[in-house]
Amino acid sequence: MNRLMQKYNDTVIDELKADLAISNVHQIPRIQKVVINSGVGKAVADSKHLDMVAATLAKISGQKPINSKAKHSIASFKLREGMPIGTKVTLRGERMYSFLDRLIAVVLPRTRDFHGVSPKSFDASGNYSIGISDQTVFPEISYEDASAIHGLQITIVISGDDIKASKALLEKLGMPFMKGAK
Repeated sequence: MNRLMQKYNDTVIDELKADLAISNVHQIPRIQKVVINSGVGKAVADSKHLDMVAATLAKISGQKPINSKAKHSIASFKLREGMPIGTKVTLRGERMYSFLDRLIAVVLPRTRDFHGVSPKSFDASGNYSIGISDQTVFPEISYEDASAIHGLQITIVISGDDIKASKALLEKLGMPFMKGAK
């Protein structure tokens, strides 16, 4: 069993139940899935760039990504409906916890000028999003192998609709939020 998953099952559930005054164990927030997304605007002109980004996502996540297609045509961007413009991976279960463990313990501290993640990145449903501008902070990607630098967006989908409960869950799991920001 993964270290982060074991921590959630052993200690975090009981702590959240006490801190949030929840009587029903099914109301405790939990992580449902993690979505890693990368939009590739350069794919309109060069389709090989999309393949390179997909290979990077496959190395990072351990799972084959799917391509996202354009929903609308935009003439000024030379974009047609149905053209592949991005790639994404959805992680659940053991892979999800393994990825989150690496993200919290290894990747975020390796980012340049890291002072913590913003506590303001929760949406109305309590989901949390992180943007990473350089994929080489992941230990699976070497700087020499990266032919082009691109960014990623990581969305952590949390059950329940309470931002306070979602933040408490991520803090208990070790997410390094910025000090002083609300």
